[in-house]
Amino acid sequence: MQEAKYYKSDNKKTVTCKLCNHYCVISNNGVGVCKNRVNKNGKLYSLNFGKPIAQNIDPIEKKPFFHFLPGSSTYSIGALGCNFLCANCQNYDISQAEELEKKNEILNYVTPMRILEEALGNGCKSISYTYSEPTIFAEYALEIMKLAHKHKLKNVWVSNGYMSKELLNDIIPYLDAINIDLKSFDEKFYKKICNSKLKPVLDNIRILKEEQVHLELTTLIIPDYSDSISVISEIADFIATELDEDTPWHLSKFSPDISWKMKNLEATSEDIIYEAYEVAKDAGVRYVYVGNIPGDQKENTYCSKCGELAIRMFGYQIERLDVKGHCFNCDRSLDIVE
Repeated sequence: MQEAKYYKSDNKKTVTCKLCNHYCVISNNGVGVCKNRVNKNGKLYSLNFGKPIAQNIDPIEKKPFFHFLPGSSTYSIGALGCNFLCANCQNYDISQAEELEKKNEILNYVTPMRILEEALGNGCKSISYTYSEPTIFAEYALEIMKLAHKHKLKNVWVSNGYMSKELLNDIIPYLDAINIDLKSFDEKFYKKICNSKLKPVLDNIRILKEEQVHLELTTLIIPDYSDSISVISEIADFIATELDEDTPWHLSKFSPDISWKMKNLEATSEDIIYEAYEVAKDAGVRYVYVGNIPGDQKENTYCSKCGELAIRMFGYQIERLDVKGHCFNCDRSLDIVE
């Protein structure tokens, strides 16, 4: 265990965790919502510092990022736990694992420098903090992020966007790109399915855009829960009017077999995905992508001016890459960080 950075002592018995927007008040020997922060006699400790549960080399497109370092590899790490309780979670064996203290104790400690060496040694252009919510291992992530920038590697987060303002201010100087899972535009959905709130996510998205961190969004379309066309339209309008029409938006198909508590649902119909795609395009969102439908042409990147194909995708693999920052046909910017 390592003492946490983001908390304040209320008295000898309780502390307030300031890592995310839950701002958990934790009694002595208690843990927060994420189950990874424990109060020991008025001091808050992180249970997972230096204890990654997963380390892999992935295509950056898998995160998904389609407009950030396309065709590159990213060194991906994740830790046990999450500050959300999403019933649809597809990594629930990591995010919702029980007995986190015991499980973290048996994991090997990996220094931040070792993570950096693995990323550099494998030719990666970035380090991704992913698999589970990176907020819950933020102190560890920050140490790695600082090293990464010193060695010209980019840092990318795959996040639910629920980090506290205190943490967000600290990571922004070292954060190059983030994909936020904007699960719905409905407060009831966030409360019922995720045990959280929508507003802090939207506030953080706005801040990240203002700070010019490369931003992509993902929405999982879940039958009967997040497949309302009116709600999808609200998200599209939010992107086009409050963020930027060039913000990439990934619309993903739900698979019940790999979900945590929604195995009784049907898989998302492709018709709904395509309808959501058209709604987004009609709202003015220039870069909309369908997910979990390998080989579909709507995975590809097209010039938003002339419609010329720039990147052809199949799953997470690039089959054609004609990108030098601009469309080779009409020279319009493709809004891609290379």
